[in-house]
Amino acid sequence: MKKESKIKIATTYAQALYAAAVDKKCVDKVMLNVTELLDAYPDYQKGIQLLNNPVWAVDEKISALKAIAQKLKLNDELYNCLVIVAQNNRFSEFEDILQAFRQIYYAKHNMVEVKVESVVPLNTRQNNLLKSELEKFLKKEVLIEYNINPDILGGLVVRFNSEMIDDSLKGKLNRLESIMKGGQ
Repeated sequence: MKKESKIKIATTYAQALYAAAVDKKCVDKVMLNVTELLDAYPDYQKGIQLLNNPVWAVDEKISALKAIAQKLKLNDELYNCLVIVAQNNRFSEFEDILQAFRQIYYAKHNMVEVKVESVVPLNTRQNNLLKSELEKFLKKEVLIEYNINPDILGGLVVRFNSEMIDDSLKGKLNRLESIMKGGQ
């Protein structure tokens, strides 16, 4: 299946889940569950592949989902969405659905995810300053995910939406090298 089709399918499910959560006034609870599931996704990947197996009967999948939902204390709206995903045999899009829900939530709550790479962890003052400047620049609440990357040599690489600000030493050296070779 094409990546575009998978994203479209995932977005459709995520929008339906968001609308149901709004109707039941439980958007924040669903978002909390979605975040927990995304954080735990690597640990449950094999189980999710089993849920995607078309040979396994749908009613058995739903029974397993009910037990999982109770154990993880999932919100009813999220559980109902998972049942529909199982009935339609769409567990191959499960992670994409969760990611799409998170993006819808962020858009509706004027939030943006920002990924920051640095050579060393930022101290509290640097972190607060960076967050403040990004919030002024983006005019949104900023959620920063930090990654340590010694390959950038120094400075920062900041990614948000489809944008990238490369203020790393490696990036500057690469641009200087390109200029010296006569390129743009």
